[in-house]
Amino acid sequence: MPLSDLRKKIENRSAKLAVIGLGYVGLPVAALFAKKGFQVVGVDIKQDRVDLINSGISPIEGKEPGLAELISEVVESGAFHATTNYKELSAADVVLIDVETPVNADHIPEYQALRSAVKSLSSMLKNGALVVVESTVMPGTVRNVILPIIEGETGMACNKDFYLGNCPERVMPGKLLHNLRKMSRVAGGGTQETAVLMADLYSNIVEAEVDTSDWITAEIVKTAENTYRDVQIAFANEVALICEALGADVWRVRELVRKSPGREMLLPGAGVGGHCIPKDPWLLASSVRESDTLVRLIPTAREINSGMPDHIFNLLKNRMEDFNKKRILILGYAYLSESDDARNSPSEELVKLIKNTSANIVIHDPFIKEYSGDMIEKAEKCDAVVLMTAHSEYESIDLKRLKRVMRTPFIIDGRNILDRKHVTNAGFELVRLGDTSRGEK
Repeated sequence: MPLSDLRKKIENRSAKLAVIGLGYVGLPVAALFAKKGFQVVGVDIKQDRVDLINSGISPIEGKEPGLAELISEVVESGAFHATTNYKELSAADVVLIDVETPVNADHIPEYQALRSAVKSLSSMLKNGALVVVESTVMPGTVRNVILPIIEGETGMACNKDFYLGNCPERVMPGKLLHNLRKMSRVAGGGTQETAVLMADLYSNIVEAEVDTSDWITAEIVKTAENTYRDVQIAFANEVALICEALGADVWRVRELVRKSPGREMLLPGAGVGGHCIPKDPWLLASSVRESDTLVRLIPTAREINSGMPDHIFNLLKNRMEDFNKKRILILGYAYLSESDDARNSPSEELVKLIKNTSANIVIHDPFIKEYSGDMIEKAEKCDAVVLMTAHSEYESIDLKRLKRVMRTPFIIDGRNILDRKHVTNAGFELVRLGDTSRGEK
C-alpha cells in the first residue's frame, strides 16, 4: 500500500490500528485512538490484564483522571478490544509498539520484550503497514535492531513494502491522558514523508505540536530529556547532602536559589524510580559505548540518585542503637505520588537494605493492594516511620493516634511533605532529608 493510500485511511479514520503492550503507555494510547473513531486492537502477553480490559476495567490503579471511564466507554462501544493473539494484527494498517526496554546490571539495553514483539509482529505484518516504536530506546535502535528484524523476517523492504518510525512517549503515571493529549511529540520517520504521515496520525489525539525528524533525532531527544531531569535531580540531591553536612536546610536553600531567574533547582528526595529515568540515561550513554566519546556526567548523576535509598538507610541506622527486634514502617512503595507504579521503586531498595538487619519491616501504600490498609494499625509498636513516597494521604497523618500506637515516636521524612513544627509539637523526633538545622519549616 503506498503512503498516499494509507494517508487517506488515516484521514477518514478507516485505518485499523494495533497496539502491542497494554501498560502505562499502550493502554491509554489505544483508548484515545479508539475514542477518535479508529478500530483498535491491543495485544498483551498477560491474560489477566486482557480479561480485565475486555470487561471494561482499567488494570492501572492510582489516580488516573478519566482513564477508567475512557476504557469502559471504548470497550463497550466495540471500538477497542484486547487479545493475547498476534494473529489479529494481520489486518492492522498501523502498529504501535509499547513494551518495556530495560537495561541490565551492566547498564546495557535488554531488548527481549522488544525483539519478541517485533518478531511476532513480523509474521503477521500487512504489506504497506506503518510500524511505530513508541517505547524509549537507545539511539540507533530503530536502524540497527528493529529494521533488520522486520526486513529479515518478512523479506519486505522498508519505505517500499512497509514504513517504519519512532514517536517516543512522554507520559507520567498520574497524568497519562493529560500528557498524551497536551505534550508535544517527535515523529521520527525513515523518510520525511513517513514522518509527516506519522504527525498526521498523532494529530488525532495530540493537541500540541508534533515535530518531524529522522529516527536518530527522535531517539536522542527522548533519552536526552529524561537524562536532563536525572542530572538536575542529582544536583538537588547532592546539595541536600552538603546541607546535611554543614547543618543547613536544603529546603530553605532551594527556596532562595529559585529566586534567581533561571535557577529552577528541582526537589531532592529519597530516590528516583519508575521505568524511565533510572534507565533512559543509560540508553543515551550506551549509544556511544563503542566510540571514543567519554561519558562522565551521566554515570555520576546516576550514582548519586541510585544512592539515595542508601542514604536514607544510613539516617535510620545513625538514629537507632541497633536493629534488633526493631519494627520499621515504610510509608509509600510506589515510586511516584498517587500512583501504583512500583517499578524501580526507591522503597524497594530501602527494604532490601533493612532486610539485611534484624529489624521487622511493615509497608503501607494506599495504591498498592498488597500494602494497603489502615496505616495507623500498621504503625502498632513501630520504632520508626520512614516516609518514602509523597502520597497526599501522608500529608494529613493523625499524629496523635500515630504517637499512641508507636513504641518510639520517630519519623524520617524523605520527601519533605510533613510540617516540621507540627510534627515536633506532637512529640515526634523528625529527621528531614537535607536538613540538620534547627530552624522551622
